[in-house]
Amino acid sequence: MSHISLNPTLIHDTNEAICSATIRTPLVPATRLSLQLGIDLHLKLENLQHTNAFKSRGALAKLLALTEAQKKAGVIACSAGNHAQGVAYHATRLGIASTIVMPEGTPFNKVKRTEDFGATVVLHGKGFDDGVQFTNDLAARDGLTFIHPFDDPIVAAGQGTVALEMLDQDPDLDVIVVPIGGGGLIAGMAIAAKDTKPDITIIGAQAEHFDAVAAQFNNADTHFDPEPTLAEGIAVKAPSAANIAHIKSHVDHVFTATEAQIEDAVFDLLSAEKLVAEGAPGAGLAVIKNNLDLFTGKKVGLVVCGGNIDSRLLSTLILRGLVRDGRITRLTFEIDDTPGQLADISRIIGEAGANVVEVIHQRMMQSVSLKQAELDVVIEARDIGHVKTIVATLRDHGFNVRTDSGV
Repeated sequence: MSHISLNPTLIHDTNEAICSATIRTPLVPATRLSLQLGIDLHLKLENLQHTNAFKSRGALAKLLALTEAQKKAGVIACSAGNHAQGVAYHATRLGIASTIVMPEGTPFNKVKRTEDFGATVVLHGKGFDDGVQFTNDLAARDGLTFIHPFDDPIVAAGQGTVALEMLDQDPDLDVIVVPIGGGGLIAGMAIAAKDTKPDITIIGAQAEHFDAVAAQFNNADTHFDPEPTLAEGIAVKAPSAANIAHIKSHVDHVFTATEAQIEDAVFDLLSAEKLVAEGAPGAGLAVIKNNLDLFTGKKVGLVVCGGNIDSRLLSTLILRGLVRDGRITRLTFEIDDTPGQLADISRIIGEAGANVVEVIHQRMMQSVSLKQAELDVVIEARDIGHVKTIVATLRDHGFNVRTDSGV
């Protein structure tokens, strides 16, 4: 592998090799988000790619580059998610046996999806970094070719084809924002984009808990946090040194986003654009929201690099987003324990145009006096302004009410 370097020719050749078996995903205007943010934002929908992530591009590129002997022996990869499914899908399609090492505790649905694509799954370790040496040992023992998710120029070239498509679909893009984990996607994309359009700006986005690339790019300390991140697809402690070098020479800025900002951004993509996205593209949108001055007056492309978010996690995220926007709010009352109080409250809320979702009437706890009760009423409202109006009306009617949002 050492004689192969990541360069524009390799990316163009790779694009020719994989284009017939990958999806030319849409580049669409983000109409609502553009209005909200005051910028011209366009989304590259790699969440519509095979296995719902860009990773299948690099996986296919590597599989096509194998010798016949390597194809016959089979391949192995180490991944908990998108790379695993990309390798499994294309390997099975090409008649190549694949083994995927996934961390112990990987959700059953991820294991099953990978097995459904035809791979043999082996559970080992607590994460990607724990599994790499084990994977290399298995590869050596069984004569398998290790397909690394990012530390491979052919894989990175496959990922770089995203930029070729974007600039072919819209040559007027001024900025492309790319999530960063191990650096393969942004390295390939930056090289391809700068070769096609030298004055284009490339901006990387990382999760604050896994900011190794941002730290090296900005000559700062790494702030690795062992706590889990919503952007698990880019939760890489040790990015590729080769990719770091390409990033330093071809990328203009690398920024980070907090967990709260990533969560809000994933909700924004779903709520405003009706797109299911995982945490990594959420980091990209969060970085845009945090640095709007860099994007004003420019045509901005964001890579929605994957959509494989756990459905239970997504349902919780939606509810939290509705709470954040004030569309679901809990009102807490201290009321006299007399008949008619709840009826009056419900009537006022209904007349204000909101809907009562849940009521908890508490008499037994000691947070209120014996002749009072505490009442929690969860309501659906239009937005936080609507909540403020409802609360003001309730207080005008003499009710002692407080909300989770502090209204």
